[in-house]
Formats: sequence, structure tokens, C-alpha cells
Amino acid sequence: MLEVLRNGLVVSCQPVDDGPMDRPDIITAMAQAAIAGGADGVRIQGADNLRHARKSITVPIVGIVKRDLPDSPVRITPFLDDVAALAQAGADIIAYDATSRARPVPYAAIVEEIAKHGCLAMADCSNMDDAKSAVQDGAQIVGSTLSGYTDETVHLGPEPDLEFVKELSGLGAFVMAEGRYASPSLAKAAIKAGADCVTVGTPLTRLEVNTAAFRNAISQVT
Repeated sequence: MLEVLRNGLVVSCQPVDDGPMDRPDIITAMAQAAIAGGADGVRIQGADNLRHARKSITVPIVGIVKRDLPDSPVRITPFLDDVAALAQAGADIIAYDATSRARPVPYAAIVEEIAKHGCLAMADCSNMDDAKSAVQDGAQIVGSTLSGYTDETVHLGPEPDLEFVKELSGLGAFVMAEGRYASPSLAKAAIKAGADCVTVGTPLTRLEVNTAAFRNAISQVT
């Protein structure tokens, strides 16, 4: 599985929540289009979306469940039931929030549940402490996904955290560069920095976000 993804591209097929493209059939079409363009894998949110896509694609799928919890900032696959649902829907890899923030279920238990279902665990990390703990817990993949998206890392700005990717490459785990890779040149830079694979989402699958950027740029002139 990891060799299929090595030096490859994963496309995160996550449209804007509750937008016109947030439908299982459209998400499946996004995944098919990404694969036609050369994607080696896809990342899909939600068991129903994943189940629909699994019927027609054979590349590795990274599955997640996103939740907005009232008592925790953790959003990515916070519950054991989420892991089970993703595995039953056909996920090959299950990603989870690996930060040290307050959470409903210990992340070691999440990794254990992922392994129980025969899937690979991907730790979405914000810093090296997260990643080291994840590797100790048994995660096979460490991602830079949450660097820039926690209170401690939000100051890092709009560029991807290539220094974090370089540090991750020394851990011995499979490294997924993810988060703000907005151009082909940045994806290339991630591989050069030591990433084994790169995940790209918003620039490819969030039409509303990219349209707004063009519209705003034009408005500044007129």
C-alpha cells in the first residue's frame, strides 16, 4: 500500500461542507477525475461518501470523519465508531487527529482500533511531539496536516511547513506532506524536503474557494 503511494499524489476530495458539490456522487466523480489525472490515492470525508466512491475506484483511500465537538477542538476521526464506520465503508488508510489536545478518546485507542480493522493509521500532526507519540503508538504514516491549524502553530502563515516535513523524514515512518500545498511547485518542494507523498485538496476540489479568490482579486482592481 505505501509503495503504491511513495513519491505520489493523494487528492483530498472534500468539497465545501453543505455546498452544491457536497454529494456522494459528485465526490466520487471528483475522485475519478483526480485518478484520471494521475492521482495515486484519494482522501475522502465521511463513511457514506467513501462507501459510494469505493464501488468505482481501486486506488488507496484515506478515510476520515470530521466532527465539530462542543467540548474538544479535535475534528478528525475522534471516535472509535468513526474508525469502524470508515473501515466497513472500504477505507485502506484511516487518518486521525494526533495532536495532544483534549479529546473524547485517547489517540492510542484510535490507532489500536484502526489496526483491529486491518487498516493503516495516518497521524495528522501539528508538531514533532505529535509525530513521535504517533509512531510510538504504531501509526504507519505521519502527516504534516495540522501544522498551521492549531493554536500553537497558527502563526506559521499561508505557506506549507516544509521544515516540519524535513523533521518528519527523520522518524522512519512514511511521511505525508499535507496542508497548504497550493501549487505544483510546492508539491515538488515537499518531496525534495523528504516527504514520501503529498496530499493536495483545496486547489483541486473546492471550486467555491478558488472562484472567490479570483473574484476578490478582480474586485481589488475595479
